[in-house]
Amino acid sequence: MTRHTNCGVRGEAMSNLKQVGLNLSDFEVEYGAFPDATTRVDVKEVTGTTLTLGTTSSNQMFRQLIATGVKSEKIFWAKSALTPRKPDDVSNSDATALAPGECAFTYVAGMSSHGDPKAPLAMVPVIPGTWKFDPKPYQGEAFVLTIDGTLMRHPIDKHGHVMIGGKNLFDPGQPYWRGKTPDIKWPE
Repeated sequence: MTRHTNCGVRGEAMSNLKQVGLNLSDFEVEYGAFPDATTRVDVKEVTGTTLTLGTTSSNQMFRQLIATGVKSEKIFWAKSALTPRKPDDVSNSDATALAPGECAFTYVAGMSSHGDPKAPLAMVPVIPGTWKFDPKPYQGEAFVLTIDGTLMRHPIDKHGHVMIGGKNLFDPGQPYWRGKTPDIKWPE
């Protein structure tokens, strides 16, 4: 892969993650929190959506954004081992709305803007089921969106970890988690 192509892949990942962040902020203004198990009831009631708004993956959680008006699935995509192709942009049925392989971003549920502004909210490229990042897609970098909307670039160490202050980004000992294990929702 050429440097130019890799810059495009990284740029698209960062741009899409930023767009997800803007939509999460708009959602929070409307529903009082970022998408989680408690907001899905209100989303169903307000929108009348027929989408299944599950709680076990980032794909399912981000469907709440689609139900509330996000028009394109493409903002949830970034090149990774999990997402070899871009979404079909058909988001009006359970079979197609953020289907497996159409969402690249890992999401931390149960957050609101009342939390630590530097707490990670969404990130890429996390290896599902782990606290590790895949160093391949973005030349050893991870992109992390924080609650305050800041997009951070962090190096991925040789073990696949993003370390902040000597601790893994997801470590409950990080000040922004306040001793609680983050409710991580990996993409399908």
